[in-house]
Amino acid sequence: LHHEEEFAFDEIFIHQTIHMIEFVLGGVSNTASYLRLWALSLAHAELSAVFLERLILGGILKEYSFWYEVPTMLAYSFVWSCATLGVLIVMESLSAFLHALRLHWVEFQNKFYRADGH
Repeated sequence: LHHEEEFAFDEIFIHQTIHMIEFVLGGVSNTASYLRLWALSLAHAELSAVFLERLILGGILKEYSFWYEVPTMLAYSFVWSCATLGVLIVMESLSAFLHALRLHWVEFQNKFYRADGH
């Protein structure tokens, strides 16, 4: 009692087309997700460079007396360090959060999670 199933090309074609569309959309989604993380890292680097240029280099280009310039540069360096560290902490925390969220939704949900209603 061996039952052979009929080969239905149209059903297989539609099924494979759906899988191909899911695969392409998954690749685009993964790429966009990683580009979002890269953009956040780039924004941190640019903000740090702007802080450096405006605070430290802006203070060096002005000519003051030595006794005024040294404490001013120390104060500018402290403000630059605090601003850069603050941006680093906030943006890296946001980056870690987005990466964890990306891993859960993009990687886990696409590969392992099946909503079967159980």
